[in-house]
Amino acid sequence: MHDSSLAHAMPKKQKTDQRGEGGSSTYGRTLAPVAVRPLAVVEVLAGMALVLALCRLMRPADPLFLEIGFPWIWLAATVFALRYGAILGVLAGLCIAAAWFVFHGGQGTMAFPEMLFAGGMAQLVITGHFSDIWSARERRLRAINAYLDDSLVALTNNHYLLRVSHERLERDILGKPFTLRDAIERVRSLPAENASRAVPSSSRSSGDAALPNADVVLDFAASGCRIGQASIFAMTAQGLDPAPAASVGAPFKPDTGDALLRECLLQKDLRHLRQTDDAQGGYLVCAPLLSASGRLFGVLIVRQMAFLSLTHENLQLLLVLLSYYADGLEQHALVAPVQSRLPQCPHEFALDLARLAHIQRCSGVRSMMAGMVFPVGTLGDAMIEQLTRQRRMLDLLWVYDQEEARVAIALLPLTDEVGVNGYFSRIAHVAQTQFGVDLAQSGAVSHSVAVDAEASAYGLEYLVLRCGRHD
Repeated sequence: MHDSSLAHAMPKKQKTDQRGEGGSSTYGRTLAPVAVRPLAVVEVLAGMALVLALCRLMRPADPLFLEIGFPWIWLAATVFALRYGAILGVLAGLCIAAAWFVFHGGQGTMAFPEMLFAGGMAQLVITGHFSDIWSARERRLRAINAYLDDSLVALTNNHYLLRVSHERLERDILGKPFTLRDAIERVRSLPAENASRAVPSSSRSSGDAALPNADVVLDFAASGCRIGQASIFAMTAQGLDPAPAASVGAPFKPDTGDALLRECLLQKDLRHLRQTDDAQGGYLVCAPLLSASGRLFGVLIVRQMAFLSLTHENLQLLLVLLSYYADGLEQHALVAPVQSRLPQCPHEFALDLARLAHIQRCSGVRSMMAGMVFPVGTLGDAMIEQLTRQRRMLDLLWVYDQEEARVAIALLPLTDEVGVNGYFSRIAHVAQTQFGVDLAQSGAVSHSVAVDAEASAYGLEYLVLRCGRHD
């Protein structure tokens, strides 16, 4: 329906352009052409020759109508002046002057009518100039109208595309009401004291298999991925606990003989229905709660899920969410490698660094670290304050002092090299607009390094060493 309305708009524009070019009728297009054609000079000469020939036939003795009360022959020249402008109008007048010399000049009985020809030429110049002015105005208005018509068509098309995009965005938001950043922020906000009480799978029995905050994580994942029925089962020393730690929909017991579940436990990776040849299985998705150290805390089993929600984006979201949650259950093991090499590193910074490295190993989603070294003084303190105030929701900032500088290391989750360059550009823009200082000339130095998926502590240590050298 929308496409047909746009299609109807285009022919109307073309018809309007055709009417505007040269008048509203055949008579108007003939009398007043759109532009002076190359053959206009020939038309003027031929037209005036035809008019003079007719006048010669009508009045052989006075072909220029000099002896009657009104010089009618000048009307023909005036028409050409109105049609083609002042220059060709004067050419038509010169044709009349040449005709006088042809008809009367050789006889010697009549003096050249100077005032008549002077008045006629003045009339042609005035009418031709009038034609030139209004022709230029018409061309300008026609160009403006053509531009406005094109702009209207482009605006109509853009409005239609915007409406279609808006409708599609609404459908996407209804199907997926949060982003990957929202999911990480939600898991990060879970109470840390509950996560610290999680029992490792190697020493967990069936009596203490409950996973803290598992119900919150599952509810959040179900709302975002449109999961109808699913359960999280904790891993014990004897295997999967038959009692679910959290459920959405009707609770159920795990079928350890299901091919999809067996492959998930064997590979310790997410498996879904499209990856198996067993069409008789009752599970759609099986996702492990796998920490960064490789410890399996449990498995998420999905039995009912909207068909259109079984996409790569939703599966990646589930994997990242569960991995981040499992890493939170194993905080000490995650933080220890970083703080053993950098004891001054804050606990939250080291924890998120290990989590992001694990996410990169599991799902390939990259993250970056950015280091800024500011000279000690008012500028350094002000810039550190601006970095703290303007950091994004997921960004973490570690600030520490050296002998002659202040260092700020930002952890930028889900960011690549382009995002780091934009981060440095924003910092330079803030320094220039708010403090009137060029960071490069003030002694500030910036460094960046990607989060190492295999050895995140070494990447952070390398960045700290780079910031310590001030180069």
